Amino acid sequence: MKETLKALGQNLKNEITVYRLLAKDKRVPKISKALLAIAVFYFFLPFDLIPDFIPVIGHLDDLILIPLLIYLALRFIPAELIAEARQISKNG
Repeated sequence: MKETLKALGQNLKNEITVYRLLAKDKRVPKISKALLAIAVFYFFLPFDLIPDFIPVIGHLDDLILIPLLIYLALRFIPAELIAEARQISKNG
């Protein structure tokens, strides 16, 4: 269990580095940069579109909206750029 959590944490750290590299890359389309920025902004926003005190639905918006925004952003980015950013992130 401890090993799994450690691996998940490392993967999350690498993915955040990948997204940061992509956000700075001039070859990445502006729509992708905007969607990534919205995802990060929404994550840190002190309020939600659907308040968290509403049972189940209040937390689902965070679990669905943020990954959806990231997924859409990555769809507009050429696969070569994503692979390049992952390689840079992996190497250091």
